[in-house]
Amino acid sequence: MEAVLALAIGALAGSGVWLLLRPRTFQVVVGLSLVSYAVNLFIFAMGWVRGGAAPFVQAGVPVDPARFADPLPQALVLTAIVISFAMTALLLVVLLAARGLSGTDHVDGRETDA
Repeated sequence: MEAVLALAIGALAGSGVWLLLRPRTFQVVVGLSLVSYAVNLFIFAMGWVRGGAAPFVQAGVPVDPARFADPLPQALVLTAIVISFAMTALLLVVLLAARGLSGTDHVDGRETDA
């Protein structure tokens, strides 16, 4: 399971970086989203505990905190999802305004000679 998770994080991060290096602004926005998904998945995976149990404590049974998942990475990822959604919405509005003003959607504002 760890190998599949590592491959998913690597594929998301690699695709995101590749899209960040593209000349069109929409591709840059999608690349930023993919990189943020990869980082969120990485942070969420760091809080995972092998054999993690539900946080129920039985009376008379000693509590082993090492068996329970850490809630802090889950809270961080939830906050990061909200922030990345707002950032993506803002970037798309700026992208549309820049396209309307300049007439192009290239990052540097110039069409390449093809």
